[in-house]
Amino acid sequence: MIGRFVISRAGHDKDQLYVVVGQEADCVFVCDGKTRTLARPKKKKEKHVQPINRCVNDDLLKRLRETPVTGQTSVRDEEIKYEIRQYLALHRNDTV
Repeated sequence: MIGRFVISRAGHDKDQLYVVVGQEADCVFVCDGKTRTLARPKKKKEKHVQPINRCVNDDLLKRLRETPVTGQTSVRDEEIKYEIRQYLALHRNDTV
């Protein structure tokens, strides 16, 4: 599930778009590059997010999968923000 776009379905961040940057058991770590950075991703239960049938680009996906959640990463917050902006620009009028 790492690298997929998800929408939060519960909590104060309901309807927020995120990218999954890590996973453990029944939880995922999500990031939007702005309020939830790679340095402190939000931990959410899988049942509280709705996966979207779209992933980040292949290069970014490869780098996300190579890096543990708490370790050093070659991915920058700006790249996550860019991917989210690109997704929103393409799917602005679609319903989720």
